[in-house]
Amino acid sequence: MTRVKRGVTKMKRRRNVLSQTKGYRFGRSTKEAAAKEAIVHAGAYAFAHRKDKKADKRRLWQVKIAAVVKEQGISYSKFIGVLTKKNIKVDRKIMADLAQNNPETFSRFLKQVA
Repeated sequence: MTRVKRGVTKMKRRRNVLSQTKGYRFGRSTKEAAAKEAIVHAGAYAFAHRKDKKADKRRLWQVKIAAVVKEQGISYSKFIGVLTKKNIKVDRKIMADLAQNNPETFSRFLKQVA
């Protein structure tokens, strides 16, 4: 069996790992073992924080809606309760956008609900 030298393959793998860790600090950007571990952790954090980002957005929408609804003298929970009872299906993202950018449209929406 012929001898296979692994230099090209090994360097390609090393370059790929280190290119993914550009900008990392200390040995994590220059040492292959530390870089591999940093990549694994970064992937785990990225996955978890994608979920967190969605929850953060939803909280922001709720705050925006609650601020406008409170001016009308209704609490956020009562407002959402009335929407549910009347079977009005408008998602919070759209309502938050209306509340912030088109207050007159949102006030008409509020009158329809109340």
